Amino acid sequence: MFTGLIEEVGILRKAARSGEAMELEISAAVVLEDLKIGDSVSVNGVCLTATKIGERSFTVDVMPQTYRHSNLSELQSGNPLNLERAMAAGGRFGGHIVQGHVDGTGRIVRITRDQNAVVYEIMPDDDALFKYLVPRGSVTIDGISLTVAQLYDSSFAVSIIPHTLEATALRGKRAGNTVNIECDILGKYVEHLLFFSRKDRQTQAPKQLDLEFLAEHGFS
Repeated sequence: MFTGLIEEVGILRKAARSGEAMELEISAAVVLEDLKIGDSVSVNGVCLTATKIGERSFTVDVMPQTYRHSNLSELQSGNPLNLERAMAAGGRFGGHIVQGHVDGTGRIVRITRDQNAVVYEIMPDDDALFKYLVPRGSVTIDGISLTVAQLYDSSFAVSIIPHTLEATALRGKRAGNTVNIECDILGKYVEHLLFFSRKDRQTQAPKQLDLEFLAEHGFS
C-alpha cells in the first residue's frame, strides 16, 4: 500500500523491451536507503517489485498486463519517474489509500494557472472511471495523491500546489501527454459489495424471504 506522497523523482536509465514485457533500470537515491529485493515500489503510480538493486539504481519488471494498461509502455531513457516506497507500519498517512493498481490512463487536455496553483484537466481513456471520481474526492495521477477539483462531461481537473509541482515529475508533463489514473479504492469496494448484495437478493425465492421475515418478527 502507498500514500500517494512522492518521495523522489528518479530517472529511467534503461528500458529493455521484449514484446509487451519490459525491464526498467531506474536511478534513485532516497528509495534505495532500505530497499530490498522483493520490495514494492510505486513507479509513476504502478506497484512494481524490485528485482535487482545497485549502488545508485534498482531494476523492476513490467509484465504485459501492466504494459497495456499504463503509460510505462511509452517510457524512454532519461524520463523522470515518480517514486514511492510501500508505506511502513507506523508511518504517517498523509495522502490516501493508494494500491498502485492503475485503473487506466488519461490524456492531459489543458494546463492553466489559478493564482499560485496549476490546474491540469485530464480526459480518461475509459468513461467508466467517472463513476469513481467524486468532487473533492481523492484520485491518484502518476502516483500522486490529488483531489478532484472539478468534474466535466468528459474530463476532470486537479489543482496542483507549487510544492507538489516541483517535487514530482508532473512538472514536465504537457498537454497531450498520458498519465496513469487510479481511482479511490473505497468506491470500488462499495460498488462490489452492493453488486453482490443485489445478486443475493435476486437469487432468493420470495416465499423464503417472507418466511424469514415472519420468523424474525415472532411469527412461526
